[in-house]
Amino acid sequence: MSKVQIQIDAVRKIYQMGSETVYALRDISFSVFQNEYLAIMGPSGSGKSTLLNILGCLDTPSNGRYILDGEAVSEMKGDALADVRNRKIGFVFQTFNLLSRATALQNVELPLIYAGLSRRRRRERARETLERVGLADRMTHRPNELSGGQRQRVAIARALVNDPAILLADEPTGNLDTRTGEEILSTFEDLHQQGQTVLVVTHEEDVARRTRRVVRLRDGRIESDAPP
Repeated sequence: MSKVQIQIDAVRKIYQMGSETVYALRDISFSVFQNEYLAIMGPSGSGKSTLLNILGCLDTPSNGRYILDGEAVSEMKGDALADVRNRKIGFVFQTFNLLSRATALQNVELPLIYAGLSRRRRRERARETLERVGLADRMTHRPNELSGGQRQRVAIARALVNDPAILLADEPTGNLDTRTGEEILSTFEDLHQQGQTVLVVTHEEDVARRTRRVVRLRDGRIESDAPP
């Protein structure tokens, strides 16, 4: 049996908006095993963005526990939380967030600069990771010299370069046409086959259908948790 990589126990998130109390998440519990490939879905206001922020260590729950790779993240604050985020989570965003003046290789190297790796080791790791996403021949190209799909694959390589416990993708095909979106989903499929845990937050049924498990949220609760 694979080890549990994410454990969410009775997680609640409450926001105080003036005199009104908003329950964004209501006692959510679920586990994610190593090398799972799952989608988190839900309509606007269902709590999926809040859950994404908690899973990505960008926010903490009001109540409940979040264990990531054996570490009690829900009890952390500030620098400790940022440290876990940098070590354990690779983010892929809808908007790529690449540095326009930097090459693909330099964009992928960026997290390794913060991690304090030597220049030679950084270059080596960035090259290996770009090869892993099929961009061996595009390393010296800048973002404006790449297609939308290639840019997103550079962003995926940057997310993977620190060897994160989980790859967390937020609407990763949202800015791409159908064919290019398929290309990115094939990349996620390949990474899953290589042993990477992949979580995709999406509102698109076509994207969810490509995963192995779909957690659906509604009104801050889990409505269903099943294969697509």
